[in-house]
Amino acid sequence: MKKTPASKSFVFIKELFYTCAAVLFINSFVLASFEVPTRSMEDTVKAGDRLFVNRLIYGGTTPYTIPFTSIRIPHFRAPGFRGVERGDVIVFDWPGDRVEKPKQMWYLKRCIGLPGDTIRIDQRTVYVNEQKLQNPEHSKFLRSFSEPAGYWNPRIFPRGARFSEDNYGPIVVPQKGMTLLLKQENFDSWDVFIQREGHSAAMVGGRILIDGLETDRYTVARDYLFAMGDNRDDSLDSRYWGFVPVEDVIGTPMLVFWSWNPKIPLYHFGAKLRSINPSRIGTIIH
Repeated sequence: MKKTPASKSFVFIKELFYTCAAVLFINSFVLASFEVPTRSMEDTVKAGDRLFVNRLIYGGTTPYTIPFTSIRIPHFRAPGFRGVERGDVIVFDWPGDRVEKPKQMWYLKRCIGLPGDTIRIDQRTVYVNEQKLQNPEHSKFLRSFSEPAGYWNPRIFPRGARFSEDNYGPIVVPQKGMTLLLKQENFDSWDVFIQREGHSAAMVGGRILIDGLETDRYTVARDYLFAMGDNRDDSLDSRYWGFVPVEDVIGTPMLVFWSWNPKIPLYHFGAKLRSINPSRIGTIIH
Protein backbone atom coordinates (compact mmCIF):
# COMPACT_ATOMS: atom_id res chain seq x y z
CA MET A 1 0.00 0.00 0.00
CA LYS A 2 1.46 3.32 -1.06
CA LYS A 3 1.98 5.78 1.76
CA THR A 4 0.39 9.20 1.39
CA PRO A 5 2.31 12.39 2.26
CA ALA A 6 0.15 12.70 5.40
CA SER A 7 1.02 9.17 6.56
CA LYS A 8 4.72 9.78 5.88
CA SER A 9 4.58 12.95 7.96
CA PHE A 10 2.85 11.08 10.76
CA VAL A 11 5.54 8.36 10.77
CA PHE A 12 8.30 11.01 10.78
CA ILE A 13 6.71 12.91 13.68
CA LYS A 14 6.19 9.69 15.63
CA GLU A 15 9.82 8.62 15.15
CA LEU A 16 11.02 12.09 16.10
CA PHE A 17 8.90 11.99 19.26
CA TYR A 18 10.28 8.59 20.28
CA THR A 19 13.83 9.74 19.61
CA CYS A 20 13.39 12.91 21.69
CA ALA A 21 11.75 10.93 24.49
CA ALA A 22 14.65 8.45 24.53
CA VAL A 23 17.24 11.24 24.61
CA LEU A 24 15.34 13.03 27.40
CA PHE A 25 15.10 9.80 29.41
CA ILE A 26 18.81 9.02 29.09
CA ASN A 27 19.80 12.62 29.87
CA SER A 28 17.51 12.72 32.93
CA PHE A 29 18.08 9.31 34.47
CA VAL A 30 21.27 7.75 33.12
CA LEU A 31 23.96 9.98 31.58
CA ALA A 32 24.29 13.69 30.93
CA SER A 33 27.03 15.95 29.62
CA PHE A 34 28.36 19.07 31.32
CA GLU A 35 30.89 21.70 30.24
CA VAL A 36 33.05 23.16 33.00
CA PRO A 37 32.64 26.95 32.72
CA THR A 38 35.11 28.22 35.35
CA ARG A 39 38.42 27.45 37.06
CA SER A 40 36.87 26.78 40.48
CA MET A 41 37.64 23.03 40.44
CA GLU A 42 41.17 23.21 39.01
CA ASP A 43 43.25 21.12 38.82
CA THR A 44 40.73 18.28 39.24
CA VAL A 45 38.92 19.55 36.15
CA LYS A 46 39.72 22.53 33.96
CA ALA A 47 37.61 25.20 32.30
CA GLY A 48 36.51 23.88 28.91
CA ASP A 49 36.45 20.22 29.96
CA ARG A 50 33.31 18.40 28.81
CA LEU A 51 32.30 15.68 31.23
CA PHE A 52 30.04 12.67 31.24
CA VAL A 53 27.87 12.92 34.38
CA ASN A 54 26.59 9.74 36.03
CA ARG A 55 22.95 10.50 36.92
CA LEU A 56 22.13 6.91 37.82
CA ILE A 57 24.26 6.69 40.97
CA TYR A 58 22.18 9.07 43.14
CA GLY A 59 18.94 8.46 41.24
CA GLY A 60 18.02 10.34 38.09
CA THR A 61 15.38 13.05 38.12
CA THR A 62 12.68 14.35 35.88
CA PRO A 63 13.54 17.71 34.23
CA TYR A 64 13.82 20.75 36.49
CA THR A 65 12.40 23.02 33.80
CA ILE A 66 10.01 22.73 30.87
CA PRO A 67 12.24 21.54 27.99
CA PHE A 68 13.76 24.38 25.94
CA THR A 69 12.63 26.98 28.51
CA SER A 70 13.83 28.30 31.88
CA ILE A 71 10.42 27.81 33.51
CA ARG A 72 10.92 25.72 36.66
CA ILE A 73 8.62 22.79 37.41
CA PRO A 74 8.46 20.24 40.28
CA HIS A 75 10.87 17.36 39.76
CA PHE A 76 10.93 13.82 41.06
CA ARG A 77 13.88 11.54 41.82
CA ALA A 78 14.15 7.84 41.09
CA PRO A 79 15.88 5.57 43.67
CA GLY A 80 19.67 5.66 43.40
CA PHE A 81 22.43 3.19 44.20
CA ARG A 82 23.80 5.32 47.07
CA GLY A 83 23.65 8.76 48.58
CA VAL A 84 26.19 11.55 48.26
CA GLU A 85 29.33 10.88 50.29
CA ARG A 86 31.81 13.33 51.73
CA GLY A 87 34.51 13.95 49.13
CA ASP A 88 32.29 13.25 46.09
CA VAL A 89 32.55 15.66 43.17
CA ILE A 90 28.95 16.64 42.47
CA VAL A 91 26.98 18.42 39.77
CA PHE A 92 23.94 20.23 41.16
CA ASP A 93 21.29 22.82 40.49
CA TRP A 94 22.81 26.02 41.88
CA PRO A 95 20.62 27.39 44.72
CA GLY A 96 21.55 30.99 43.86
CA ASP A 97 23.46 33.63 45.77
CA ARG A 98 22.54 34.75 49.26
CA VAL A 99 19.50 36.72 48.19
CA GLU A 100 17.86 35.17 45.15
CA LYS A 101 17.02 31.98 43.24
CA PRO A 102 18.41 32.05 39.68
CA LYS A 103 17.34 30.44 36.47
CA GLN A 104 18.49 26.83 36.32
CA MET A 105 22.27 26.65 36.29
CA TRP A 106 24.40 23.58 36.91
CA TYR A 107 27.43 23.92 39.19
CA LEU A 108 30.33 21.55 39.84
CA LYS A 109 31.95 21.39 43.30
CA ARG A 110 33.19 18.88 45.85
CA CYS A 111 30.98 17.81 48.76
CA ILE A 112 32.74 18.76 51.99
CA GLY A 113 29.90 18.41 54.50
CA LEU A 114 26.88 16.12 54.86
CA PRO A 115 23.59 16.86 56.66
CA GLY A 116 24.28 17.50 60.36
CA ASP A 117 28.06 17.98 59.92
CA THR A 118 29.80 20.89 61.62
CA ILE A 119 32.12 22.73 59.23
CA ARG A 120 35.01 24.89 60.39
CA ILE A 121 37.90 26.37 58.42
CA ASP A 122 40.96 27.51 60.36
CA GLN A 123 43.73 29.20 58.37
CA ARG A 124 42.57 27.37 55.22
CA THR A 125 42.49 23.96 56.92
CA VAL A 126 39.03 22.37 56.76
CA TYR A 127 37.66 20.54 59.80
CA VAL A 128 34.53 18.42 59.68
CA ASN A 129 33.14 17.51 63.09
CA GLU A 130 36.51 18.71 64.46
CA GLN A 131 38.39 16.17 62.35
CA LYS A 132 40.93 17.58 59.88
CA LEU A 133 39.82 16.97 56.28
CA GLN A 134 42.56 15.97 53.85
CA ASN A 135 42.80 18.31 50.87
CA PRO A 136 41.83 16.67 47.55
CA GLU A 137 44.72 15.37 45.44
CA HIS A 138 44.59 18.13 42.82
CA SER A 139 43.40 21.02 45.00
CA LYS A 140 45.38 24.23 45.11
CA PHE A 141 45.66 27.73 46.55
CA LEU A 142 46.53 30.72 44.39
CA ARG A 143 47.53 33.03 47.22
CA SER A 144 50.70 32.41 49.23
CA PHE A 145 49.06 33.75 52.38
CA SER A 146 45.95 33.21 54.48
CA GLU A 147 43.62 36.00 55.54
CA PRO A 148 44.39 36.89 59.17
CA ALA A 149 42.12 35.75 61.98
CA GLY A 150 39.59 38.51 62.70
CA TYR A 151 39.31 39.62 59.08
CA TRP A 152 35.81 39.06 57.72
CA ASN A 153 34.36 39.24 54.24
CA PRO A 154 30.91 40.88 53.90
CA ARG A 155 30.16 38.66 50.87
CA ILE A 156 30.39 35.48 52.94
CA PHE A 157 27.38 33.30 53.80
CA PRO A 158 25.39 33.71 55.96
CA ARG A 159 24.74 37.43 55.93
CA GLY A 160 26.21 39.14 58.95
CA ALA A 161 28.62 36.30 59.80
CA ARG A 162 32.11 37.54 60.67
CA PHE A 163 33.77 34.81 58.60
CA SER A 164 36.25 34.85 55.74
CA GLU A 165 36.99 32.25 53.08
CA ASP A 166 40.11 31.19 55.04
CA ASN A 167 38.62 31.31 58.54
CA TYR A 168 35.04 30.15 58.48
CA GLY A 169 32.47 28.83 60.92
CA PRO A 170 31.81 26.76 62.83
CA ILE A 171 28.50 26.22 61.06
CA VAL A 172 26.17 23.21 61.09
CA VAL A 173 24.94 21.86 57.76
CA PRO A 174 21.13 21.72 58.08
CA GLN A 175 19.39 18.37 58.06
CA LYS A 176 15.72 17.47 57.84
CA GLY A 177 13.98 17.88 61.20
CA MET A 178 16.64 20.16 62.70
CA THR A 179 15.26 23.14 64.64
CA LEU A 180 16.65 26.60 63.99
CA LEU A 181 16.29 29.01 66.91
CA LEU A 182 15.48 32.42 65.48
CA LYS A 183 16.31 35.78 67.04
CA GLN A 184 16.55 39.33 65.80
CA GLU A 185 20.34 38.94 65.79
CA ASN A 186 20.40 35.93 63.43
CA PHE A 187 17.27 36.49 61.32
CA ASP A 188 19.28 37.90 58.39
CA SER A 189 21.29 34.67 58.39
CA TRP A 190 18.27 32.44 57.85
CA ASP A 191 15.48 34.37 56.13
CA VAL A 192 16.54 33.50 52.56
CA PHE A 193 17.14 29.88 53.57
CA ILE A 194 13.59 29.66 54.93
CA GLN A 195 12.18 31.30 51.80
CA ARG A 196 14.02 28.78 49.60
CA GLU A 197 12.18 26.04 51.49
CA GLY A 198 8.92 27.57 50.32
CA HIS A 199 7.88 29.77 53.23
CA SER A 200 7.55 33.50 53.78
CA ALA A 201 9.87 35.00 56.39
CA ALA A 202 9.72 38.55 57.68
CA MET A 203 10.58 40.64 60.70
CA VAL A 204 7.91 43.17 61.64
CA GLY A 205 8.35 45.42 64.66
CA GLY A 206 10.96 43.10 66.12
CA ARG A 207 8.68 40.06 65.71
CA ILE A 208 9.70 37.16 63.48
CA LEU A 209 6.89 35.94 61.23
CA ILE A 210 7.01 32.65 59.31
CA ASP A 211 4.06 32.30 56.94
CA GLY A 212 2.49 35.21 58.82
CA LEU A 213 2.69 33.53 62.25
CA GLU A 214 4.94 34.77 65.02
CA THR A 215 7.56 32.23 66.08
CA ASP A 216 11.08 31.90 67.43
CA ARG A 217 12.00 28.64 65.69
CA TYR A 218 11.89 26.92 62.32
CA THR A 219 12.03 23.19 61.49
CA VAL A 220 14.21 22.38 58.47
CA ALA A 221 12.29 20.50 55.77
CA ARG A 222 15.17 19.10 53.66
CA ASP A 223 18.69 17.66 53.91
CA TYR A 224 21.61 19.81 52.75
CA LEU A 225 25.27 19.61 51.74
CA PHE A 226 28.24 21.97 52.03
CA ALA A 227 30.24 22.23 48.79
CA MET A 228 33.59 23.81 47.97
CA GLY A 229 35.79 24.15 44.89
CA ASP A 230 39.20 22.50 44.78
CA ASN A 231 40.70 25.79 43.59
CA ARG A 232 40.12 27.28 47.01
CA ASP A 233 41.09 30.89 46.27
CA ASP A 234 39.06 31.12 43.05
CA SER A 235 35.80 29.40 43.91
CA LEU A 236 32.41 30.87 44.73
CA ASP A 237 30.89 28.05 46.73
CA SER A 238 28.96 27.29 49.94
CA ARG A 239 31.18 29.73 51.80
CA TYR A 240 29.55 32.48 49.71
CA TRP A 241 26.02 31.32 48.79
CA GLY A 242 25.07 28.64 51.30
CA PHE A 243 23.92 25.05 51.35
CA VAL A 244 23.03 22.68 48.51
CA PRO A 245 19.76 20.71 48.89
CA VAL A 246 20.51 17.00 48.54
CA GLU A 247 17.49 16.68 46.26
CA ASP A 248 19.08 19.15 43.81
CA VAL A 249 22.22 17.06 43.18
CA ILE A 250 22.21 16.02 39.52
CA GLY A 251 24.97 13.40 39.60
CA THR A 252 28.73 12.91 39.73
CA PRO A 253 31.14 13.39 36.80
CA MET A 254 32.96 10.30 35.50
CA LEU A 255 35.45 11.36 32.83
CA VAL A 256 36.45 14.07 30.39
CA PHE A 257 35.32 13.26 26.85
CA TRP A 258 36.38 16.57 25.24
CA SER A 259 38.34 19.67 26.20
CA TRP A 260 39.01 22.99 24.50
CA ASN A 261 39.25 26.69 25.30
CA PRO A 262 35.74 27.88 26.34
CA LYS A 263 36.64 31.54 25.73
CA ILE A 264 37.11 31.10 21.97
CA PRO A 265 33.77 31.47 20.15
CA LEU A 266 32.68 28.76 17.73
CA TYR A 267 32.71 31.15 14.78
CA HIS A 268 36.52 31.21 15.16
CA PHE A 269 36.42 27.56 14.21
CA GLY A 270 40.09 27.15 13.33
CA ALA A 271 41.29 28.67 16.58
CA LYS A 272 38.72 26.63 18.46
CA LEU A 273 40.04 23.40 16.95
CA ARG A 274 43.63 24.39 17.69
CA SER A 275 42.69 24.86 21.34
CA ILE A 276 41.69 21.20 21.79
CA ASN A 277 43.59 19.70 24.71
CA PRO A 278 44.01 15.97 23.92
CA SER A 279 45.85 15.34 27.21
CA ARG A 280 42.61 16.00 29.09
CA ILE A 281 40.45 13.58 27.05
CA GLY A 282 39.83 10.36 28.97
CA THR A 283 40.78 11.86 32.37
CA ILE A 284 38.92 10.10 35.21
CA ILE A 285 37.35 12.50 37.75
CA HIS A 286 37.71 11.71 41.45
